[in-house]
Amino acid sequence: MNHRPMLRTAVLIASLAAAGFGHAQERIRVGFLSPVTGPQAANGVDNRDAALLAVKEINARGIKVGGKPVQFELDVHDDGADPKQGVQIAQGLADRKVKFVLGPYNSGVAMPASRVLAEADIVTFTVASNPKITQQGYRNLFRIGASDNQLGTKMAVYAAQDLKIKTVAVIDDRTAYGQGVAKEFTEEAKRQGIKVVTNEFTTDKATDFTAILTSVRASKAEAVFYGGYSPQGGPMLRQMRALGLNVPLLGGDGICSSETSVLSQVAGNLNAYCTQGGSMLDKSDKGQKFIERYRAEYKRDPLTYAAAFYDGMHLLASAIEATQGTDGKKIIDHIAKGKYAGVSGEYSYDDKHDLRSSAVTVFTFKGKDVVPLKSL
Repeated sequence: MNHRPMLRTAVLIASLAAAGFGHAQERIRVGFLSPVTGPQAANGVDNRDAALLAVKEINARGIKVGGKPVQFELDVHDDGADPKQGVQIAQGLADRKVKFVLGPYNSGVAMPASRVLAEADIVTFTVASNPKITQQGYRNLFRIGASDNQLGTKMAVYAAQDLKIKTVAVIDDRTAYGQGVAKEFTEEAKRQGIKVVTNEFTTDKATDFTAILTSVRASKAEAVFYGGYSPQGGPMLRQMRALGLNVPLLGGDGICSSETSVLSQVAGNLNAYCTQGGSMLDKSDKGQKFIERYRAEYKRDPLTYAAAFYDGMHLLASAIEATQGTDGKKIIDHIAKGKYAGVSGEYSYDDKHDLRSSAVTVFTFKGKDVVPLKSL
């Protein structure tokens, strides 16, 4: 067995203690899974830092359970976007009796890891968007972002109604996320009157898309939808332009990152569009204040799911404070039946623990900036 991932990832990042806390307060450890190294590290680090910002704020505010102060800590693990690593980490958290988890980020990791987390009754908050994740019926799991149903369909609606696209080529990376969002886009595109002229497949490790894009060019598609992540989306866009394929590149939240722009090496307007769960942050007072706090803390802008991980941490802390304990069953009941107003929107759940209502925002790229266009 290769133990290197666990040695590398089992790093405990403790929060800053609020002023005046003694050494006897209870510590509540929250496990964290995301790819903080490797091709998707930009998103994983973004997730981690947003959660840490929330932990810092919660501890500074000071929460008491049973009259005693508690301090939160984030137990950070790098799953490398690898399902096997994710399962190994989940089992380690279960063995150490960790009660709460933020993550995983990737659907391909969340599917197998969620089984382990469910068996251990670990209350889990994930942004992984494949609909099958919540269809498993695990009572302990809550989705804190939009599902592929919402991300894929809204991109198709925007393509048809705003971009006036009539034909599209669909490419996916064969991951649970990529296939899921591409499927939802394809089904809604057809309902919207868009013709899918070709379906192509790649992997989340690929770097050369020339053969696929040559086929797409021959199809004369008016746009390309890519179900996958920025490490492939950026180079794919660069190779599209090199082949004279100047049609729009469409995608879900997996490419909704400045990393797509950087890796594309395309200056100016990329002619690319993506969807992300949540409303336009800079259009609300809460969202704007979050962006300002994040910038002040890390000297950079938040990426795709910073707000969701930040909200997830505050949602958990709010539930612990409301139930005055760390009993998983009570916390699950409280969250399932209640409402929480976060910076990204309202967290209110249906019987599958999907968000009852999740706004989806369409973004475009201008230089290195990911710019919101419209909330649907």
